[in-house]
Amino acid sequence: MVTSLALCFDAPMQSWGTRSRGVIRDTTSEPTKSGVVGLIAAALGISREDDHAIAELARLRLAVRVDREGILERDFHTTQNVPTTKGTGHRTVVSERYYLADALFLVVLQGDERLLSRIASAVDRPHWPIFFGRRAFVPARPLLPPSGGPVVSTAEDLLAREPWLETSKTVRDIELSKGDRVDLRTVVDCPATDKRAEVRHDHPVSLAEGRRRFATRTVLVEQVSLTDSMITTGDSSCS
Repeated sequence: MVTSLALCFDAPMQSWGTRSRGVIRDTTSEPTKSGVVGLIAAALGISREDDHAIAELARLRLAVRVDREGILERDFHTTQNVPTTKGTGHRTVVSERYYLADALFLVVLQGDERLLSRIASAVDRPHWPIFFGRRAFVPARPLLPPSGGPVVSTAEDLLAREPWLETSKTVRDIELSKGDRVDLRTVVDCPATDKRAEVRHDHPVSLAEGRRRFATRTVLVEQVSLTDSMITTGDSSCS
């Protein structure tokens, strides 16, 4: 049986970088696999030096539904008294750091039921603090609802039927009144043989300090319809 676990990633700010070295720190428009694995590892209390445990988490299939596209924002960090490359003085370095504001994601993991059950328990009571890309970017609400947990389902089926995570009743009522709604973007792990596959260089091989390594994975970018049944009138599933 195929088992999946649905999580809610909601925060005022999130950052999912793939090229975050030097003075420019980027973010993608949805959670990366390395970022999701790192968050889960922190919740489980897995050391970033434990390559075997990180590899086990990375084998989980990842699927993301974008319930609210984030707004790309940028801030600046200034570091003073940075030694020059010649060692003859100091300088001030300004770095640009990008992040998503007001983004909302349904993140689905598909794989071993026992591992998913451990993850469900861990995100409710994390071993170490969890955050969305930066330590200051903490969740705005629980990742898992009180009744949440692994279910027998494919990741694609969950993306197509899980309630919309939008919490604003005004926004939900507006969407219910629309006859023609905008579909929700999805990004799902897929075989490299799929002709529609896109490449992402964010599959963690090692997250150890000083020797981080990443491999490529392939994803399918599609859309699912925002149906009446997904726009529930009560609280959303992760609130």
